[in-house]
Amino acid sequence: MENIKEKADYCLGCKVKPCKKGCPLDNDITDFIKCTKENNYEEAYKIATQTSVLQSVCGRICPHMSQCEGSCIRGIKSSPVCIGDIEAFIGDKAIENHYAMCDIPQINKKINVAIIGSGPAGLTCAAFLARRGVNVTIYEKYEKLGGILRHGIPEFRLPEDILDKNINLILNLGIEVKTNKELGKNLNLKELKNSYDAIFIAIGANISWKMQIPGEDINGVYGGNELLEKANHPDYTGKTVIVSGGGNVAMDCARTVKRLGAKSVKVVYRRAEEQMPAEKKEIEDAKKEGIEFLFQNNILQIYGNNKVEEIECIKTELVKKEGDSRLSPVNIEGSNYKIKADYVIMAIGSTVEKEVVDKLNLEFNQKGYIKVDENFETSEQNVFAGGDLIGTKATVAWAAKNGREAAKKIIEKLC
Repeated sequence: MENIKEKADYCLGCKVKPCKKGCPLDNDITDFIKCTKENNYEEAYKIATQTSVLQSVCGRICPHMSQCEGSCIRGIKSSPVCIGDIEAFIGDKAIENHYAMCDIPQINKKINVAIIGSGPAGLTCAAFLARRGVNVTIYEKYEKLGGILRHGIPEFRLPEDILDKNINLILNLGIEVKTNKELGKNLNLKELKNSYDAIFIAIGANISWKMQIPGEDINGVYGGNELLEKANHPDYTGKTVIVSGGGNVAMDCARTVKRLGAKSVKVVYRRAEEQMPAEKKEIEDAKKEGIEFLFQNNILQIYGNNKVEEIECIKTELVKKEGDSRLSPVNIEGSNYKIKADYVIMAIGSTVEKEVVDKLNLEFNQKGYIKVDENFETSEQNVFAGGDLIGTKATVAWAAKNGREAAKKIIEKLC
């Protein structure tokens, strides 16, 4: 309690609110911190719920230094305000004391909306619709809700009991849930359209990209997203594991594998450390746990007869290319070398599960994501989509913002 008070008191309460501008959800951070300073936690929660509903989650796992905390004025000459810690504290207080979310205007029309997927976009859309008086049903392919929050974020970053409690706060708004329902298997979009006024699709994009290099199909090469989602890990005990990538998924994979007994875990990243998209805290935690980083290195090929045996890497240099906003990695000729390895995990990005979305008969953009207009509506009337599925920035806050804004557009159209 005293620790949170100290963290809140450290905030200057800036009138220009740069932290709010840095937050994808536009959370009124200075105002909820002001209430925290005054020990008025219920009012702090009400302020926070004007724009978001995942305080206990976002406070723990958002990349704060590239969002709110990275915009904090305090951070110019010293350390920024610990906004994430304060937000998580407020969310946890709300769970503990059953605080109500702030009131928002009710609609005067009966509307039924189906939400497919229960990650941050789906949960947030469902919450903001239900708070307006819309009848909402969430369809989820697994037994439990959470989407990427449950099947992509390791327990050591987001405890399952915290996630469950935050989800229950949302479901208590009167949302119906139907689990073990998967698009293309036992869930049909056409049938849903006959039963609901609108549909919001938020099934994520969790198929790992490949590097398009020789040897990617050898036994022992895994996609990072799939490993985290399904937790179907091989036995890493005493093994050497290579993780390719520099984002939070790569960090989560590396740290998970290390915890599961790998002798050596090496993260190969083709750019410099300061260019890594992963949260700095996650990188530092990985280093503390004994994970090795090979910066400015690129994997050229994976070797092995029946399984992975070694990889070939090449060093890179960073050069300025015309039209690029940042330095680009270029392979240094003749700097090739090999590393013995037992497993390789690709964590360089993800895309949509094509087998599922092909059955939706919706239009796609050139990058392979579902095409939506400025109202989040797809090529199919009254079918909306958001989150990673439409190629939004791959963070929880950006997906949640999609869900919130889509809820507004759904109501605007149907009312």
